[in-house]
Amino acid sequence: QVQLVESGGGLVQAGGSLRLSCAASGHTLSYYDMGWFRQAPGKERELVAAINWRGDITSYADSVKGRFAISRDSAKKMLALQMNSLKPEDTAVYYCAAETSGQGVGARVDYWGQGTQVTVSS
Repeated sequence: QVQLVESGGGLVQAGGSLRLSCAASGHTLSYYDMGWFRQAPGKERELVAAINWRGDITSYADSVKGRFAISRDSAKKMLALQMNSLKPEDTAVYYCAAETSGQGVGARVDYWGQGTQVTVSS
């Protein structure tokens, strides 16, 4: 069993930056594909950024390309999301996710974190 715990959310002004972290416990993340999702009020949960188990392939939603960067340190069981040039429309609860079979978090998610709130003021 894997437990994922996010941190780093908060309130920031438009144009600012935040760094989200996801710490894992209970199992190594070394062979898991990982990602960050977000869900804004009244909207469906969407995939924001994904990274494969080796850490050499990343993908991003069009809305965050060039502003967000996903990274991982499997030895430390950590996943991060660096968010720059934040916009009010980035306001959402951000979730860390892991997928164990190699299909990627875009196909399925086996473990979710509890979420961390990011609020961007205009």
